Amino acid sequence: MAALLGVVLVADATWAEHEVYYRYTVLGYVKDARGRPVRGREVTVVRDKTGFSYLGETDAAGLYVIVIRLGDESLGEQLTVRSGETTAKVTVQFDPGNKSDERGTRIDLDGGRFVERTAWFASTLRLFLGAKR
Repeated sequence: MAALLGVVLVADATWAEHEVYYRYTVLGYVKDARGRPVRGREVTVVRDKTGFSYLGETDAAGLYVIVIRLGDESLGEQLTVRSGETTAKVTVQFDPGNKSDERGTRIDLDGGRFVERTAWFASTLRLFLGAKR
C-alpha cells in the first residue's frame, strides 16, 4: 500500500508541473532595423535569482517562445532577456489567485532594442498555439 501511495504522490507532483500556475512564458518577435523578421536568432531568458538559462530560437516569422518553470513564489522576480549583445530586464507579473489563465509576457526585439508588450501576450500565445495544431 505504501508503494502505491508513493507512486500516486510522484504522479501528482509530475502532473503539477504541467499546470498553468507552474509555468511562465516569454515570447516575442525579433525584427531587423527595417522591420523584417529575423529567422534563426537565439534568444535566452535568464532567471536572475538562480542564474538558470532557458534558450529559444526564432522561426521564419521571427517568433520565439520560451517556457520557464516558475510558481506563485516567483512573483516579482527579475528575468534577463538576451539576444546577441542586446539585453532587457523583465519583472515576473501575474495574478497568483488566477490558476487558469496562462502567465507570461511578450517582449519584442525591434531593430536593436527590446520592447515589452505585456498586453499582447495572450493574443500572441493563442496565435502560436493555434498554428501548432
